[in-house]
Amino acid sequence: MPGRVPERDRAPVPVKAPPRPRNALSAVLLVLACLLLPFGVLASWAAHGLTDTGRYVRTMAPLAADPDVQYAVADAIGDGIMRKAGDELDTGPLRGAAGPFVHDAVRSFTRTEVFRTAWSAANQALHTAVLQALRDDDPRAAAVTVDLAPVVARVKRQLADDRVSFAHRIPVTHTRVPVLPAGDVDRLRKGYHVLDTAAFWLPLIAAVLAAAGIAVATHRRRTVTALGLGTALGGALLVLAIALGRRLTLADLPDTLHRPAAGAVYDALTETLRTASWLLLALGLTVALTSWLTGRYGPRRTTKATAAPRLPRPPRTTPRLLLALSRTTALASRLTDRPLSRHAARRPARASATPTADPAPEPRRDRA
Repeated sequence: MPGRVPERDRAPVPVKAPPRPRNALSAVLLVLACLLLPFGVLASWAAHGLTDTGRYVRTMAPLAADPDVQYAVADAIGDGIMRKAGDELDTGPLRGAAGPFVHDAVRSFTRTEVFRTAWSAANQALHTAVLQALRDDDPRAAAVTVDLAPVVARVKRQLADDRVSFAHRIPVTHTRVPVLPAGDVDRLRKGYHVLDTAAFWLPLIAAVLAAAGIAVATHRRRTVTALGLGTALGGALLVLAIALGRRLTLADLPDTLHRPAAGAVYDALTETLRTASWLLLALGLTVALTSWLTGRYGPRRTTKATAAPRLPRPPRTTPRLLLALSRTTALASRLTDRPLSRHAARRPARASATPTADPAPEPRRDRA
């Protein structure tokens, strides 16, 4: 046919990869990304949220006004005073009268501004000592102790500001109180290094896997919707893990009286992680809903395969058009031939019905 390009002269059309292996690979990458994302958030919270001393002190400061925490601290301090008082109060007749008096005095102290100052100073000293022990590269782990001298100095300063007469008589001595034994420090140090490494790599790997899964997929809009739903599911699982961890932590405490105080401390420490989990859930649902709505009600886009430009072909009639033309021509010929044949057949009949004169006789030669 003229104007048609031979098969050997046509430009090669790029062959697309089969959709099934690409979709399977995309699904595997998305599943791995959705699994690593909650662990990355957890590791980032533990490695960066809990290791900031200023943030830790600001988080624990409001607990000084919590009644459960005040009761637990007053009970612990009162028991310590009774143990340090000596055998005279422990075995003598004054034990029954001194015990309630000491506990009431300590509970009154926990409701003062001096206690809030001592609480913040003690938390700062404790966090600094533990963090220094975890970041120490010494292979021989030592027990963690807290020096009470900064705490006593801040309490003395607060009492002096309140114009207490005996504030200048309080001695500031360097007394170290053990906090963690050496065995626990070694175990916590290994866990801290693992969390510090995971906090950097897990979110990065999750982001790379998610981007690769979207790039490989044949239906990217559906892939983005699936990624949003997986992210929301990871955030929901992280919220459930925080609630389960709280229940298990309180169940392991030996003393039931201090469980409300431990619950308040747990809630304060995990508040940032809980907020991040809800944000992860909301972000995933928002991305999934936006992708679904744009795919359902958005403008339709037709994708064309990238191929080499072809030469223009001359227009050719289709078989249906040829068949219609042939049928129209045959019908027109039939309608045209029928009236002409009938008119030609009627002409001899009309000519025979008209009268004509007889022809004149020919002259004969014999008469001449």
